[in-house]
Amino acid sequence: MKRYLLEKLIEWKYGNRRKPLILQGARQVGKTWLMKEFGRLEYKKTVYITFDRNENLKNAFKDYTNIKELITKIEIDAQLKITPNDTLIIFDEIQECPDAITSLKYFYEKAPELHIIVAGSLLGLAHHSGTGFPVGKVNFMTLYPLNFMEFLNANGEELLTKTLIEGNIKIANTFSLKLTDYLKYYFYVGGMPEAVQSFINNRDFKEVREIQNEIILSYNGDFSKHTDSNMAERIKMVWNSISSQLAKENKKFIYNAIKTGARAKDFEIALAWLRDSGLVYKVTRISKPNLPIKAYEDIDVFKLYVLDVGILGALANLSAKTIIDGNNIFTEFKGSLTEQYVLQQLKNNFSEIYYWTSKSYVAEIDFIIQIEDYIVPIEVKATKNLKAKSLQQYIKDYLPNKSIRTSLADYKINDNNLYDIPLYAINNIDSIIKMTDRTTVEQLKS
Repeated sequence: MKRYLLEKLIEWKYGNRRKPLILQGARQVGKTWLMKEFGRLEYKKTVYITFDRNENLKNAFKDYTNIKELITKIEIDAQLKITPNDTLIIFDEIQECPDAITSLKYFYEKAPELHIIVAGSLLGLAHHSGTGFPVGKVNFMTLYPLNFMEFLNANGEELLTKTLIEGNIKIANTFSLKLTDYLKYYFYVGGMPEAVQSFINNRDFKEVREIQNEIILSYNGDFSKHTDSNMAERIKMVWNSISSQLAKENKKFIYNAIKTGARAKDFEIALAWLRDSGLVYKVTRISKPNLPIKAYEDIDVFKLYVLDVGILGALANLSAKTIIDGNNIFTEFKGSLTEQYVLQQLKNNFSEIYYWTSKSYVAEIDFIIQIEDYIVPIEVKATKNLKAKSLQQYIKDYLPNKSIRTSLADYKINDNNLYDIPLYAINNIDSIIKMTDRTTVEQLKS
């Protein structure tokens, strides 16, 4: 299946600022596959090393400053001659060898002609971010679960995907029913590669759910593997509470909802662990949509989402019957599946995502992003009902340059530069709101 991050990897290969690359991402989002696929497509040779089962090389990295000798040892282990520019060197599960993380600094300084990409547990990398971490000597990229366009493309809908990417409004509106059906599938299947591949091969929703549950069990295993029993229990309690917290009318995360009497100080480390592992996304409230946004962030008020809409559905034991029950899947848990979906698409393009509420908490905007020098509010609607009192109040009070409302409705531009963007196209939000072609804008207004 095609991953769009491959295009950025190709840019990295030919870029003037190329350094050893750390590919970040939660477990089981497809990092190993993507690195190997990149090597297969773009290089004559690939040297693949995984440190979770190679003690000889782990020992070799103890002398990480002697890069010339280290390269010789890698060549002996791989039985392959490493040549600059046409060999990709992959270090996988690098958290198992802290010396290999440190060595990236010396690879950059002494052998910049080599192309090196590494991946490993986000936790392991985070814990090594102090002494010995190659600050300023590495590039970073993050791989997320498949977004909706990748899912659509993987299901053989290359032309339909191309239509969305290019912003061909009329054609997209013509196929809105088909796109909505795929969106229902995506809400259930999500973007974890193994679940997506199973769906493509068999169209068996029971098997998809089994895979999702196995992934969740593996995450639960990580809780115990990387922490003591007390912390593992707290992590599990936070993790298991997310679906019920999102099902509330007010989706603000409340520690007391984990268990009666729970306080922030009891669970802050557990929540940080989940964030460091890439399993949850924290969206904090801003009190005012002004620049710089960070200055108006209320770090104590936030919503918590998981890494994937399919995993959220599995955690909540969502029935596959919702897929065929009209559009009910979009309104499940008071629309929280739809919010989760939109956030997941935004994470591919925006690292900082917030939400806004009025002082009285009467009005709320689901997501706030920054594009160039302006702040964009995003209102999420789970159906075609376009009544958005909070957004109208926000527009009246703050006069935003552009506003987004995403729902099952078709593309349209309204007064006050309010853009209606279908849920199935929200991943393309950046290019859509930057459109300057008058014909396209007229299509949207018609």
